[in-house]
Order: sequence, then structure tokens, then C-alpha cells
Amino acid sequence: MAGRRPLGRQFGWLWAAYGVSTLGTMLAFDALPIIAILALHAGPAAVSALAATGLAVGAALAVPLGPWVEFRRKRPVMIATDLIRFATLLSIPAAFALGVLGFVQLVVVSVVVGAADLTSRAASGACLKALVPPEDLLVANGRFESTSWTATMIGPPLGTAAIGLFGPVTTVTADAVSYLLSALGIRAIGGKEEPPPQRATASSVRGPRRGELLEGWRFILAHPALRPLFFNAALNNGLIMATAPLMATLMLGPLGFAPWQYGLAFGVPCIGGLIGSRLARRLVARFGQHKVMFTSGALRACWVLWLACVGPGVAGLVLVVLVELGLITCCGIFNPVLATYRLEQTGADRVARTLSAWSVTTKVTTAVTTALWGVLAGLTGPRTAIAAAGVLMLATPLLLPRRARTPVREGEPAPSGT
Repeated sequence: MAGRRPLGRQFGWLWAAYGVSTLGTMLAFDALPIIAILALHAGPAAVSALAATGLAVGAALAVPLGPWVEFRRKRPVMIATDLIRFATLLSIPAAFALGVLGFVQLVVVSVVVGAADLTSRAASGACLKALVPPEDLLVANGRFESTSWTATMIGPPLGTAAIGLFGPVTTVTADAVSYLLSALGIRAIGGKEEPPPQRATASSVRGPRRGELLEGWRFILAHPALRPLFFNAALNNGLIMATAPLMATLMLGPLGFAPWQYGLAFGVPCIGGLIGSRLARRLVARFGQHKVMFTSGALRACWVLWLACVGPGVAGLVLVVLVELGLITCCGIFNPVLATYRLEQTGADRVARTLSAWSVTTKVTTAVTTALWGVLAGLTGPRTAIAAAGVLMLATPLLLPRRARTPVREGEPAPSGT
């Protein structure tokens, strides 16, 4: 079984660090907006601005950090970003206890944490590639994927309950502690980390050169298989996330669902992520990487349109659960296969820059798409906006690569052309 395949002590510590930080993040899901509403009595416009600013400015700050990370040892970078997030998040309960918590502080925390998240993600991808043999990358990515969906399933309900029992800053404190534990886990990996790749000239050690800022995007856009996957992933993620606030508006408003029913509708289907992530390796072994990635990516696009048909009552609730279960199961298969393929196609000397460019683009696309669909819903209603997102998603399989490509060998030049 894929879930039982041993990957070694070092990977075990990396996985444990990822697991504890992911659980902390999901416990604190939407914690900053909740604090803004409950503690600072912020209105909808301020809460939306808080979310958008954190995504956009955090992504902008992460752009130069990708090239910077590339030429540094990855584990110290990961530890540093964990400690930065620990200290930054801990400032919120401290300020709350002293009675000086303000909205500007929440914005600053959102920006710093967002930039640190993207930087850590780029470093951790490079670290994973160095720790795990190529033939085990899919197993490792499957475990990360299943951990993420497990945390998504149990974290928000526990976090909401903790806020109700202990106050609005409780989950932020837990999230901060999770990053401290993550830093300790990464420190425990031990062993000797391979030296980072060297820049072409010693004169550039002070910081990333101008060309390096765009190297991740340049590599992705020149790669005939990663390029369509890049646009497919950004557009799919943006459209899926854009429908989330619209579904909340529709279900909790005109359709009259209770908050616990809304939570149930989006919490229970996360079991599909566990199922999909555990099936991914078996499906690849049987049908091949490209066929599984193409099929699951295409099927992923077929579900959102059905959300526009949701009605009131038990039938509507069951429809949402089934649609989300199908969507999340497809994502659970597609995501680890894509992550593995992306690492295989990316040389070790450019992993951090490539992952940073990918993550920054996804975050910005999500922020822009969510804002645009909010405007569309205001003009046409949430159901019409959800239907528009579903129709657009039906076209996204056209962006999936039509044929398989062999992995890049270390030391070979990057693929180019169309």
C-alpha cells in the first residue's frame, strides 16, 4: 500500500512538520476576519480588504524571495519562515490581551504570514526533492495531500468551537505554536543538506538579479507541458475559490441553511481528498502518469456548474455534498500527480524559483477572480455567477497537455519552444 511505503526518518520529520503546521493553519481558518468582526467590529468592506490585501501584498513580497531562496540552504529558510510566522501571529493575542489590537496590525500580520507561506512552500518543495528518491515523489506528495485534506476536514470545526469556548484569538495562538513545532521538526531532520546551486557570478551574492526575479515564470512559460498545466491550475483554483463566498451567500441567505449545515456540506466531502490521494499512486502505476493527470484534471472541471442548481432542504444539502465529494476526490488524485510531475520536470537548480512563481500566480489569480466574481454576483446574483464559473471551468481541460513528456535529468538544459 502507498500509505505504508517507508520513506525514511528524514522524510518523516518533514512530513510531521508539514502536518502540525497545516493543522494549525486549518484550526485558524478565517481567524483574522473573525477577529476583525468580533473584536474590532469591522464591516464587510474592511473584512474583504483584509483578505485581499494579505493575498496581493504577500504575493508581491514573495516575488523576490523565490530567487533568494534558490541560492540558500532550504532547511534554514524553512525554519526562519516558521519562526517569523510564530512571532508575527503571537503578536495578535499579545496585543489583544493588552487592549491595543488594531485593524492595521491584522493587515500587517496577514501580509507577513502570506509572504512567509509562499517562501516556505518554495523551499519545502526543493527540500522534498532533495530528500526523496524520484521514484518515491508521488508517494510523498500523496501523503502531503492526504494530510492537507485531513486537516481541512477536522480543523475548521474544532477551530470554530474553540473560538466559541475560549475567545477570538485562541486559534491564532494555536496556529503560532504549530509553526514553532514545525520549526523544531525541520531542525530534527538532521543529516547534511546538499549545498545550494551557485549563481553564475560571485558579484550577485548580495541579492537576486533582475533577470532572476522572472526566471521561474520564464522556465514555466517555455516548458511545453508545464505551461498549459500552469494556466490550467491557476484558472481552476481561481474559479473554485471564487465560488466559495457565493455559495455561503446563497446557502446561508435565500436557501435558509443553518451554519452547521453549511459546514457539514463542505466538511464531509473532504473525505474525498483522502480517498483520491491514496488512489493516486495505484492509478499511476496502472494507467500511467499522464493519463491519470489528464483524466482527473478533466473530471475536476465537471462539478462546479452543478452547484448553481442547489435548492433548499435535504435534497439541496445532499446535492452540495455529492458535488463537493466528486470535485475534491478528483483534486485529491490530480494534485499529488501534478506536484510530482512538476518536480520531475524541474531541475534542482531552479525548483524554488519555479514553485515560487507558481504559488504567487495562483494566489494573485485567486484574489482577482474572487473580486471579479463578487462584482458579477452583485450584478446578476450568486446563482448566475456560480453558473458562469462552472461554464468557464468546462473549458479548462483544453489547457491540459495532450501528450506525456519524460522527466528532466539533472544537468540537462530546460526544455524550450512550443
